[in-house]
Amino acid sequence: MRTVIQRVTQASVTIEGTVKSSIGNGMLILLGITNGDSSEDIEWLCNKIINLRIFDDENGVMNRNILDAKGDIIVVSQFTLMASYRKGNRPSYIHAAKPDIAIPLYNEFCANLSTLLGHPVGTGEFGADMKVQLLNDGPVTICMDTKNKE
Repeated sequence: MRTVIQRVTQASVTIEGTVKSSIGNGMLILLGITNGDSSEDIEWLCNKIINLRIFDDENGVMNRNILDAKGDIIVVSQFTLMASYRKGNRPSYIHAAKPDIAIPLYNEFCANLSTLLGHPVGTGEFGADMKVQLLNDGPVTICMDTKNKE
């Protein structure tokens, strides 16, 4: 699994002109799922995200996690994070998990993150043409890949 985590002051996902999810202060997470990803990857990644200290404390130092900041989260499925660009200029998505594998893992990831956060996370819609808006705060953007746990 691969993620791009952005600290935001606001974010939303719109599908066919209707806002599906929106948040204020928190994180927008783009999630890419590849073949071979598992519940173990989800558990590791969700724990890292919840405890990631990227929110300012009273001294303006990034020393607080999403729980301390009382923030919200939106998770958007993003198969293009799994792009292979080694040959030519047209990315290949051969490493992106197919929907029958990716959808259950995406749903499990969102459920796990919701449990750790203590309230539901916002979502996009798997496979939909989504318009994602955000106001990146900082900007703070962190990339994580479960293949680089060590």
